[in-house]
Amino acid sequence: MARADGVVIVSENHWAFAGVDGSLREGRMPRPPRAARHIPLVRGLVRLGMSLSPIFRRSGVTRRRERWFLALAVVAPLILVVTPHTFSLVVGAATTVALVGWLLRGRTLYLHGAEHRAIAAAEERRLVETWHDVARPTRFSLRCGTNFSALLLPLAIFGQRFWPLETAAFTPLVVTVLALAVSMELWQLVQSSSNRVARVFLFPGLALQRVTTREPRLDETRVALRAVASVLRRELD
Repeated sequence: MARADGVVIVSENHWAFAGVDGSLREGRMPRPPRAARHIPLVRGLVRLGMSLSPIFRRSGVTRRRERWFLALAVVAPLILVVTPHTFSLVVGAATTVALVGWLLRGRTLYLHGAEHRAIAAAEERRLVETWHDVARPTRFSLRCGTNFSALLLPLAIFGQRFWPLETAAFTPLVVTVLALAVSMELWQLVQSSSNRVARVFLFPGLALQRVTTREPRLDETRVALRAVASVLRRELD
């Protein structure tokens, strides 16, 4: 994930944050329960939660105020489903605007492109060439959270519109959680598929990345490359 002050790279076992100021922070990812890794729908939610660990842990990449803000942004939609419609609409809109502002601040969009380029360089075994600006891998990524969001939104809307059971106060919450779980399953399935037809599902997210990323400078790409190198070194060790 890209931040205004650097790039976080996460693997199954390790994470690293490379800052634009030259700093480097490293940590280990939490291990989910073994059983939860194999249960359909549950495994996707667990993986999604684990991926946010570097943001929400005290020894991670965010400060206390920022953690509280992000926790509120995550919990707010779950709380608002049981509040009056007008209130939830206003608070939801305000939360969305604040979250988008947080995501787009500073050099985040450029570092987002750098993040994708560094990961592509690792996959193509062109890390050194990319560091020296001899190679410039794509700044678009199939695994970007933008693709996940592009899958989640229509599923959530469809679920709310065509929920087959009797509607109750907790129905929006159930639909939201199910939409997250199904989106994760579909997202991972499409990524692992070599079928080009299956990857059509990712086209909206890839198109949206033209808005959520910018062409990075070499120094920005090198920030992401340092984070990738840190994770790779520890994974290979």
